[in-house]
Amino acid sequence: MTLLFVSILVATIIAYPRALFFWSGAESIVGKLKLNLGLDLQGGVHLEYQAQTENITESKIQEAVEASQAVIERRVNAFGVSEPLVQTAQSGGDYRIIVELPGVKDIEEAKSKIREAPFLEFKEEDTNNPAYEQLVQSLNTDNKHRAENVLQKVLKGDDFEALAKENSQDPGSKDNGGDLDFVKKGVLLPAFESIIFDDSLVNGKVYPQLVETQYGWHIIKKEETRGEGDNREVRSRHILFVKRSVQDIPTQYKETGLNGSHLKSARVEFGGSQGLGEPQVAIQFDDEGTKLFADITKRNLKKTIAIYIDGQIVTAPTVQSEITSGEAVITGNYSLDEAKILKKRLDEGALPVPLKLVAQQSIEASLGQQELRKSIIAGFAGFGVVAIFMIAYYRLLGFIASIALVGYAVFLISIFKLSSISGWPFPITLTLSGIAGFVLSIGMAVDANVLIFERMKEEVRKGRSLSVAIREGFNRAWPSIRDGNYSTILTTMILVWFGTGFVKGFAIILMLGVVMSMFTALVVVRIILSALPIAFLEKRLWLFFPSKVLNGEDT
Repeated sequence: MTLLFVSILVATIIAYPRALFFWSGAESIVGKLKLNLGLDLQGGVHLEYQAQTENITESKIQEAVEASQAVIERRVNAFGVSEPLVQTAQSGGDYRIIVELPGVKDIEEAKSKIREAPFLEFKEEDTNNPAYEQLVQSLNTDNKHRAENVLQKVLKGDDFEALAKENSQDPGSKDNGGDLDFVKKGVLLPAFESIIFDDSLVNGKVYPQLVETQYGWHIIKKEETRGEGDNREVRSRHILFVKRSVQDIPTQYKETGLNGSHLKSARVEFGGSQGLGEPQVAIQFDDEGTKLFADITKRNLKKTIAIYIDGQIVTAPTVQSEITSGEAVITGNYSLDEAKILKKRLDEGALPVPLKLVAQQSIEASLGQQELRKSIIAGFAGFGVVAIFMIAYYRLLGFIASIALVGYAVFLISIFKLSSISGWPFPITLTLSGIAGFVLSIGMAVDANVLIFERMKEEVRKGRSLSVAIREGFNRAWPSIRDGNYSTILTTMILVWFGTGFVKGFAIILMLGVVMSMFTALVVVRIILSALPIAFLEKRLWLFFPSKVLNGEDT
């Protein structure tokens, strides 16, 4: 009972954050959870594209349309639209892609975003950019300045080992406080050895200047000397500040003019002379792409060419030789699934099938808000009528069912709101048809209770005690509840699978409502009934049923 109470309390707070009026901080946090409203409720843009499949092999039409859908989804997501809908629809040989963008006001901007240049690009290394030299110089200037500051701390008497552990960029000695152990002459860099093997620098002293080598700037401390002549060894410590070069900067790439519009096909194949090697992806360009690719590979031998999709690197293979055939193979120790995914992503870089805009509609947000208000009123009215009927006909049992119905509503609304969290596996967008499913499910939410209560009536007529009537009411009603709700869920699953747009939204909300109604009827109501003082109520059955029911007169 306690767990149920806490669950309903949490769900109520999520569904209605103003319940936390006494705790403004928590109210503001919970208040960030919003219902995802669909196009028909918050307004936006509806676009419908027809796939031009005349020049595509029939067996590849479905794949091409799905790949085009994936391209548009990527472009819409880059547009930053909240809860966009991109789906395909087929009627005979007519394939269409439907795009709905809630909250978008400018229909022309939306169309341009969807039809903009392909996202698949091939780029080459850009190591000669003067900007990178300037970046390296800036990094080295900063590092040398840091080295000078640390040197001043050392000369003032700060602990050398602690400073080495904190600042040194030499991974081999940093954790040991910069200790380089005993070495003979000829092991370390000449500039370094000229300092530590100089007798003018006594043991335990720090060289008062930075020592620059090819690796960077060193702060050197001479620790100990042993041996003489050729066997002389010196133990020292250092704090290294690394000198950067262009090669240390992550590889930068520049445009080549080769993009997804030049890609003719991509396929998965296996390497090796007999096709028994590792999976790889073979790509083929059109005539213009073949020429561009030949020029690119010629000037980038032993360098990488990066393949970008939507501004992100997919892979960056190394060019082994000039390629003039217009074909290339992308290798990278891929598994078969990874190769298939890469092939699919390459196909997604450009629209595999031409699209023609055949319908467009801009929906005002004000219209959606009016419909939302009407739907909310309808929901409250439906709830009120059901609650009044249940209480009037089933008395205390009806009151308990109405409480469970409140729990049903707050649980469902809290699920809708939680689905707006980024990364939620099944985000729910509430449309006008979805609200219709929600209102409909309010009535269905008590049908299980009706079956249970009627079974309880039968047990009371037989002279069973109230506790037995409650137990048997649930047990005997379960098969009917199960079959009725399972058939509804199966129907909604079919609608979700084959339906589109508003039909699918209606089916999803109705499915959730049916599942939640089973929970509230079978779990919530039962827990509440189990918490009642049965012994007290046993003598007051009129609170549950009219006297004519107890006398067997009700039919």
